[in-house]
Amino acid sequence: MIENILIGLATMVICLMIQILLVVIAIRFYARNPQLVESPTLLSTVGLITAIMLLLVVGNFVQILIWGGLFMYLGEFTDFATAAYHSAVNFATLGYGDIVMSEDRRALGPMQSVNGVLMIGVSTAVMMAALQDALHRTRKARET
Repeated sequence: MIENILIGLATMVICLMIQILLVVIAIRFYARNPQLVESPTLLSTVGLITAIMLLLVVGNFVQILIWGGLFMYLGEFTDFATAAYHSAVNFATLGYGDIVMSEDRRALGPMQSVNGVLMIGVSTAVMMAALQDALHRTRKARET
């Protein structure tokens, strides 16, 4: 059990580092493109927010694949497609239960779910902050 906790925590830290990197990239991208949100057209704002969303979602997919790779490394699955699917179900907290890990490693499932909730929450927070700021700037540009 302790081994699974350590493995899970280490994987969560790796995922957090990836998430932080992508959040920094998203924020810098947003900050370096003020013309897109200070334009009176909503289309440029939507494009900028869409780019940020895609970047953060790609980050979530990368994290899902990392967990899937871990499950393969631990010998839980024989093919990567199944490991990635199981990982995605855990990360999104769906919990279908159609594919389960062995009793020895099943504690990693809830750990990945906690990781997924946190990382998806971070992505959502960054997107909402950018959206609110962008809409405010777009409204301000329309007023001037």
